[in-house]
Amino acid sequence: MIVENRLSRLLLLLFLTFIFCCAFYYLPEQIAGYPVKRIDLFADLREKSTIAAVDTLQQSWLEEDTLTVDSVALQRLAQEKAGIDSVALALRDSLYKALYAVEGADSTGIRIEDYSVGHIGLNRFFTALRNRTSLNRPVRIGFMGDSFIEGDILVADFRSLMQKRFGGRGVGFVPISSPAAQYRPTVKTTPAGWKTWSMLTDQEHAYTLSCLTFEAEEDKAAFSIEATDKYPELDSVSSLKLIYENNLSTQVRISMEGSSDSMLVNLPPTQTMAQYEWKGIINKAGFSFSHATGFRALGVAMENEEGVVVDNFSMRGNSGLVLERLDSIQCRAFNDIRPYDLIILQYGLNVANDSVMQYGWYGKRMEKVIHHIRHCFPTADVMLMGVSDRSRQENGTFYTMPSVLALLHAQRQAAKRAGTPFWNTYGAMGGKNSMARYVENNWASKDYTHLGFGGGRQLARILMDALMSEMEFYENAEQK
Repeated sequence: MIVENRLSRLLLLLFLTFIFCCAFYYLPEQIAGYPVKRIDLFADLREKSTIAAVDTLQQSWLEEDTLTVDSVALQRLAQEKAGIDSVALALRDSLYKALYAVEGADSTGIRIEDYSVGHIGLNRFFTALRNRTSLNRPVRIGFMGDSFIEGDILVADFRSLMQKRFGGRGVGFVPISSPAAQYRPTVKTTPAGWKTWSMLTDQEHAYTLSCLTFEAEEDKAAFSIEATDKYPELDSVSSLKLIYENNLSTQVRISMEGSSDSMLVNLPPTQTMAQYEWKGIINKAGFSFSHATGFRALGVAMENEEGVVVDNFSMRGNSGLVLERLDSIQCRAFNDIRPYDLIILQYGLNVANDSVMQYGWYGKRMEKVIHHIRHCFPTADVMLMGVSDRSRQENGTFYTMPSVLALLHAQRQAAKRAGTPFWNTYGAMGGKNSMARYVENNWASKDYTHLGFGGGRQLARILMDALMSEMEFYENAEQK
């Protein structure tokens, strides 16, 4: 009886000790200003589980998958796009494999994975670059994304690299208003008197690539824009374009830096999409709108009429799936005045979730998005970027979220089914646990999710190198 009592007390003591230690896991990070170290009885198990999950998913990413694609439809699409027959497409396939000596996924991001038949997914873009001096317009890239590229992170350095190599000046398209405007170093803007409509919350208006439209709140509104010298290609441009829609009788008075006179313009009426252009040496301008009831504007473009222009269409909180609702009529009208040669899709930060490991649903929706953008912008190539690395903390150490690898795989499959080029952002960062290294180098923010400008500079260089390597393949293939 005495032994049983002692055993019962021992078991009770062990149970209370276990409960006490578990409670310490939920302590706050600080008490009275002093740091507190939490007790996690399962830290070793959880850490090993996370590492094993990431390793397993990364291995599956590298392996050839058995994804079924509609090869006949992709071949028909490729022939229509490139205007070459099936024999020529097969030859390009064999040349591509011989040059890269690799099939399937790329774990490093040093090359573009082109899943189009004949590897012609960037044919229009590279052709435009090659013929840029005879286009009578700039080669234009639309860089779509979420908060990962907000404030012109990554895009600014990518734009600068493209303009250094192929010519061109200016920041390109700038929306009337943006939450990132206050910390965007590539341009300064000041709006006044506008109501913002966003595609994320509004289904009433028809949207194009910017996913935003701005309506004058009363009869008057104003907007100013100023170039910066953050990059040598930005400080002045030769063309300033106001892009607007749904205008009845709006007047705009524009004043340019360095000019003592202002100009009063009656904007041509429209119910779809229009632009009004001013030319000269421009680095700063102010717009004052009157008779503006019902007037809606998208933004202003600062650029030169040659070389390359890269427009940043970032929107925080956007998963990319909302692009299924882009209005094809508005997009075609936008493309008429602002033709695009390449549209890059960067999404995923707002999708990866620690509690979700299956993203097939997202991949199928993104495949539809790619097809819809092709329909809306039939002259543009479309390239999908994979999600970047993202970390979570376990026992004081940051590790790649396993869901990042699961989402990355779904994005790659979407690109494969759609027959479109794909770039592995996660691999370009360095793969597993690379976000922790980016934070240590001050290349990313301490939320272990978002890039900083230093990280954007690194990725821009790798993306540029990957595109130029792919362009070299195109040139080699055409010489065969």
